[in-house]
Amino acid sequence: MSSRSGGPSRPGEMRDSPEFDRIRSLIQAVAAPATPEVELGPGDDAAILDVADSELVVVSTDLSVEDVHFRREWLTWDSIGFRAVAAALSDLAAMAARPIGVLVSLAIPPELDDRTLAEIAGGVGECLRQHGASLVGGDLSRSSGPVVFDVTVIGAAVDPVRRSGALPGDELWVSGRLGGAAAAAAAWSGGLEPHPSARRAFERPTPRLLEARLLTESAEVHAMIDLSDGLASDAAQMAAASGVALILDSERVPLHEVLEDWARPEAALALAVGGGEDYELLAAIAPGTAGSVVRKLARESGIGFTFVGSVTEGSGVAWVGAEGKGIEPPAAGFDHFSAEV
Repeated sequence: MSSRSGGPSRPGEMRDSPEFDRIRSLIQAVAAPATPEVELGPGDDAAILDVADSELVVVSTDLSVEDVHFRREWLTWDSIGFRAVAAALSDLAAMAARPIGVLVSLAIPPELDDRTLAEIAGGVGECLRQHGASLVGGDLSRSSGPVVFDVTVIGAAVDPVRRSGALPGDELWVSGRLGGAAAAAAAWSGGLEPHPSARRAFERPTPRLLEARLLTESAEVHAMIDLSDGLASDAAQMAAASGVALILDSERVPLHEVLEDWARPEAALALAVGGGEDYELLAAIAPGTAGSVVRKLARESGIGFTFVGSVTEGSGVAWVGAEGKGIEPPAAGFDHFSAEV
């Protein structure tokens, strides 16, 4: 890797003004690490990255909009900043890419003061430090309405995993446990305080960046997708992209702990597969290649992967229940423009 500029740079100089004073304060408050690929960070018209020729650059962007993805009465501002970045990084995890840099653009109403901005930046920085990514730029604008985050993530991978590679015969595995974030949102919507573990699942999601890379290093992963819109919806995305059918076993879905003792198991399952916001992974893996690495991940990181179904010829997603009998889909999954949103 070259070092044409002498290594990672500090933020560029910006003129003095209320807007740029705020931008400087945000950059300082984020306090993210400088990854070696970042030759020029925030402060110029664009960032400059120097990525090894042996890797492909992976880029994605993710919006987080007030009253759509979060509500300020539910969360602290640092949690809002954290989860906006975590949600975007999860797209890199889905492709088994390592994170390099993140651009955070933010539109805020004028009543939010510098203290609030510092809290947002603190959450952004916490997430970046946890996952070893640099802040490489962004934008700051006034909003006449809701707070809006636009987070762009940049990563690299030798062989990025796509959602379109699932093959008939593959096993389907899911990381972690599902439905905690949806349970928290349901509690808040009902005027209740969520269980602490459900609240944490919503406000501090963990993009499975390391787990994805370890999985692809040891197992034959043909396709992967992150579960931002729920297992039901994202499984359908994988099936459509791969031109196959996915068979999911409702009895095997790993429920978050807050859902395990619900009086209505069907409602718990619906939240787990349709609620979204989990940012776990669904992977299609060649049969017989996942076992050892799954056990290793469970021992070393405490993150379990659960076998939940298989890939067959055909199209769409089918669900089975007890004794493998076909059942109606437990939920449809999230869609921003569905009449049911």
